[in-house]
Amino acid sequence: MPLPPWWTRRVLLGPAVVLLAVAVVTTLPVWALLAAALSPLVPGRLRPLRLLWIGTVYLVWDAAALIALFALWVGAGFGARVHSPAFQRAHYVLAGWFLRVLFWQARWTLRLRIDVTGADPDTALPGRPELVLCRHAGPGDSFILIHALVNWFKREPRIVLKDSLQWDPAIDVLLNRLPNRFIAPSPDHDRAEAVIRQVGHLAAGLDDDDAFVIFPEGGNFTPTRRLRAIARLRSLGLERMALRAERMRHVLAPQPGGLLAALDAAPEAGVIFVAHTGLDRMVTVADVWRELPMDKRIVMRFWSVPPEEVPTGRQERIDWLFDWWARIDEWIAANRDGVVESDGEPAT
Repeated sequence: MPLPPWWTRRVLLGPAVVLLAVAVVTTLPVWALLAAALSPLVPGRLRPLRLLWIGTVYLVWDAAALIALFALWVGAGFGARVHSPAFQRAHYVLAGWFLRVLFWQARWTLRLRIDVTGADPDTALPGRPELVLCRHAGPGDSFILIHALVNWFKREPRIVLKDSLQWDPAIDVLLNRLPNRFIAPSPDHDRAEAVIRQVGHLAAGLDDDDAFVIFPEGGNFTPTRRLRAIARLRSLGLERMALRAERMRHVLAPQPGGLLAALDAAPEAGVIFVAHTGLDRMVTVADVWRELPMDKRIVMRFWSVPPEEVPTGRQERIDWLFDWWARIDEWIAANRDGVVESDGEPAT
């Protein structure tokens, strides 16, 4: 479905979410009784009630964020100073607070646990900007990564995201006020080149607590997308890259254009590679439904590469990215059950 213009999202979609949240909360006892009546008829432990609670929490969370963002907009002189350093910082603080609330609920309702192994963006070299490259798989992995960067490592992320995420009003308003880029993937060469230029522009001027975040796969991993990515490489005549992609079973072939543009724009930045496992087997809505409550341990692994170790040539950088993606694939294969040795290396 095409994304509505920004004024429609602001004037209609955002207020509609707030009104819907009020309506759901005021009638919650009725919905709870219906969900409780359905629970004995559905396999699993109180799945309808859990789903109702999760949906209500997220709806109220979205509405509360919109109200807080409106208050910040008024406080910024009805938007006149919303891009000033003080209000940019206020938006990052607000994002961190709302992400903490969201993950507190995830731990309580879904029984999710997040463990981090390996180096993190600050122990790598405090005070250095970082380019963060993450695999993309499972529900909510973007939220998990940004939560870690903002609340654990005190970074201010600049994120490259799909434009369809602007359907969520709170994400739409918040991230459009901060230095991020919503992009629409396109097979058209000229439009693809324009997107890469936007990525390079976003990575320019990073300061010491910034983290530029990109997902080189371009979308969540699924077996079908993996095969499409391999076929795309072959259609472009990149047989060697296609063969390398075929050997990777748990990740999509990375698309190097965004990384190349970011490295050119921020040569002083280090590079952080991020792998995670724990939710990646949940590909469809039906998978998520079957797993409620999830009761999962999500393991994240960070690898840090200083800027002086990043290759300089274009093809060398592409090969280097594929080398790292193969390493991430091997780590996922060794850790899909969440078993990691104390030093952070995959268990054997």
